[in-house]
Amino acid sequence: MAIRVTIWNEFRHEQQNEQVKEVYPDGIHEALASYLNKCKGITTKTATLDEPEHGLTDDVLENTDVLIWWGHTAHHEVDDAVVEKVYNRVHAGMGLIALHSAHFSKIFKKLMGTTCDLKWREANDKERLWVTAPNHPIAQGIGDYIELPAEEMYGEFFDIPQPDHVIFTSWFTGGEVFRSGCTFTRSNGKIFYFRPGHETYPTYYNEEILHVIENGVRWAAPVDWKDFNFGNAQPLEDM
Repeated sequence: MAIRVTIWNEFRHEQQNEQVKEVYPDGIHEALASYLNKCKGITTKTATLDEPEHGLTDDVLENTDVLIWWGHTAHHEVDDAVVEKVYNRVHAGMGLIALHSAHFSKIFKKLMGTTCDLKWREANDKERLWVTAPNHPIAQGIGDYIELPAEEMYGEFFDIPQPDHVIFTSWFTGGEVFRSGCTFTRSNGKIFYFRPGHETYPTYYNEEILHVIENGVRWAAPVDWKDFNFGNAQPLEDM
């Protein structure tokens, strides 16, 4: 069966900012979908903030194996009831890939339980993402590093819980470093945070970045939706 991906995008910058519209005329979500739809064994649909229920209805979520999330200026507009549904779905086994400024999304902060704050700077920094877990499935097909000629800088300290794995660590020309590719597990759900992707840069046309996102989708897709059988339990032995 194909991995069912839903790409969620705030889709505000592309409609309100001419510089962003020039880079992503159809939206960041469509740029990602255009690539992923060409990947064997993956099917995609998209959802945006201004759709009813932000496009994340019960039916959509129940038919999503991996949810990709990009947001920036309107985190506060995401309805708490939708966040709760996504949160429960992740715990049940749906994968979540949080991209770039989605570190400040309600859903990522709820899953992390921390502020998820960081340092940042928009100054056309060169970014070099060093692969620090080369044997992890998300790093497959990538060399020692990925180099982006211009990106927004994110710097440490990044207020997240200890990741299961740090797959990429970025260095910027201003001297900062950042844990740019981190994985987490919440109950049945697998989460991948991937830093690159500021809206004014063509990062989501970079083949290596897109390959990492594809790898992330394949890694985060549920293999087995386990029932943990919580609650009162009878003894296995005579007591």
